[in-house]
This record gives sequence, structure tokens and C-alpha cells, in this order.
Amino acid sequence: MAAQVRVLVVDDQTTSSQELALLLDRQPGIELVAHLDSGEDAVRVCRDRGSDVVLMDLDTPGIDGIETTRQIREVCPETKVVVLTASIRPAAIASVLAAGACGYVPKAHAADEVIDVVHRAASGEIVMPTSDLPLVLEHLHGGAGPAGELGLQRLTSRESDVLRAMAAGQTADVIAKHLGISPLTVQSHVKSILAKLGVHSKIEAVTLAWRHGLTAASRTA
Repeated sequence: MAAQVRVLVVDDQTTSSQELALLLDRQPGIELVAHLDSGEDAVRVCRDRGSDVVLMDLDTPGIDGIETTRQIREVCPETKVVVLTASIRPAAIASVLAAGACGYVPKAHAADEVIDVVHRAASGEIVMPTSDLPLVLEHLHGGAGPAGELGLQRLTSRESDVLRAMAAGQTADVIAKHLGISPLTVQSHVKSILAKLGVHSKIEAVTLAWRHGLTAASRTA
């Protein structure tokens, strides 16, 4: 039997967020760790009880979603953070991705998509509408240092292809089919990419690539 995905919901106590928490709590394969209303509590619960996935309001009371994400990733590097946002603000989305979130979901779609999003995030996928990439990329470019450039230069051509595909929002299966390799080989390339770039997650690798323009050719994909 597959292990349950442990999920933490961080949002103010509105009807919609309560419904979201109830939906998750009723799903087989998902365990609702807690439903909280502040960033500080989220960091504490992640540290003390752990969570596989955090679904978090970008505008959390107390410390905001960006700082909450940064702190969660510091105390629990394996936890995947997905932001729930009422409106698409490219600069804020870019900041929370840079802080370590693995993507975001518009609140208007959260109830319909949340189960799939939780499982995709838990498996290490980037969860983000590719139609929003061009706007977000504008805010992610620049600000990267020589260490990141050196890591990107160390990638093989195939690893660069895999990273570009990841940045375009493709799953491992799609990447494998497109490149004519197996999903296991894709996973092997991803591990090598993370090691060479000195990062711990796919979104960190993709963010670094975005900042250096590696994926410029696929921005409008």
C-alpha cells in the first residue's frame, strides 16, 4: 500500500479554505496534518510534525507566504510548498518560487485541481500554468551569481535538454517520450542536474536556469 501524502493547509479560516481542508481530509491516500491560519504556525508544525506538501495562501497573516516558504524550506528541505493565490501577481510568484515553492494554483481552481496538484507536488513535479511563464520569467531574470553559471556550464547537452523541458512544465514521462529515453533515465539526469547545480529541488534548478536565460527559447511554450 502506497504511503499517504501528508498535507498542511495554511490559509485564514474562510469558508473556501475550510472546504478545501475537508476535501483533503476525505481523500484516500492523503492525510491532513493541520489547517492553520498563520505562517509562523506553519513553520512550527512543519518543524515539529513534518509534512510532505504545504498548500499555502500567498498572503498569510503574520509573516507572508514568501518568507513562510523560505523558512519551511530551511527547516524541512524535503517539504514541497504550493502557493494558493487569489490573483496572479508575477513579481510575488517569482519571489515565492525563488524562495523554494514548487509552484502555485489559482484559488478559483484549487478545489477542482487540488488532489492532482498534491500528488504531483509530492512526486517532485513543478506545478504551474505554463501560460504564465513569460510574465514570471521577466521577474526571475537577473540576480544570479557565478556559482550558478558554473553549474549550468557543467551540464551535458542532454541534461540541458532535460532542464529546458522541466522549465516548460513537462512531466518526466513527456520528457522521456520527447527525448526518446526512459523515465528512469530522465530521473537519473535530474539527479545529476541537481547535484551539478548544488540545489535540492527541481524548482530551484529551473529558477536558476530561468535567471541565466537557459530556457529563453521556450518562454512562449
